Amino acid sequence: MKKPVRISACVIVLLLSAFAAYIAIPFLWMIATSLRSPLVSFRMPPSLFPTTFDLENYRYIFVRVNFFLFVKNSVYVSVMITAAQIVVCSMAAYAFSRLHFPGKNLVFVMFLIALMIPAQVTSIPRFIFISRLRLINTYWALILPGMYSTLSIFLIRQHMMTIPRSYDEAAYIDGAGRMWTFIRVIFPMAKPSIFVVAVMTFIGSWNDFFNPLLYINRLAMMTLPLGMQSLTGMFGQGNQASVIAAVILSLIPPLLFYIVGQRWLVRGINLGGLKG
Repeated sequence: MKKPVRISACVIVLLLSAFAAYIAIPFLWMIATSLRSPLVSFRMPPSLFPTTFDLENYRYIFVRVNFFLFVKNSVYVSVMITAAQIVVCSMAAYAFSRLHFPGKNLVFVMFLIALMIPAQVTSIPRFIFISRLRLINTYWALILPGMYSTLSIFLIRQHMMTIPRSYDEAAYIDGAGRMWTFIRVIFPMAKPSIFVVAVMTFIGSWNDFFNPLLYINRLAMMTLPLGMQSLTGMFGQGNQASVIAAVILSLIPPLLFYIVGQRWLVRGINLGGLKG
């Protein structure tokens, strides 16, 4: 009986190792390409390991563009969107999971239907609305639409529904109101799902290229994905190896964010689908 278990475990390990290698190959190529000179960076067949250790591409990033400015802009926008979305979506999730009001289920179903609508479909009316508010070339054009996410509300709501009602009743007996119960009892207990939302939101806003392209056209206000476009040069004839080097550097903040909160992230994913 032990041999089938060992064989199946070996097969699983081999499959997972093959999948991990498949995922790692593009990153190895990116790192190797960023350390080569532009003339040999795209030779065929591609090499997965650096043939030289030339840091000129990384130096070129800071000489050609103000890379730190783009990083600062992206950090500001991503942190603001993440913080605002946690507040708004956690309060909405609390209302859908703990409160009773007429039409609650119907409204929640309408929220879920919104998940099936691509964001690009609403880009034109959203742009008209933002322009009439005179928010073009301001970070509020990115922050205000990013404060809400149907998926974030759904994830937090699913976790809050697993919290026993006895905690609410104990808080009410102690004289706490709805808001105090939410802040001091339910919100801290929903931290795993809230951290999942925080990671998703931060990475999504950090990598967002479409929305800054619509609303930001000043170089000094560009976020990192949009600012890196200036490295490609006119008609895409710039130093492509430096673009890859910039992409590698842009991966560091979200990677650190994920590593620090990996325990909360895994726990939140496990708890998110326990109860419908």
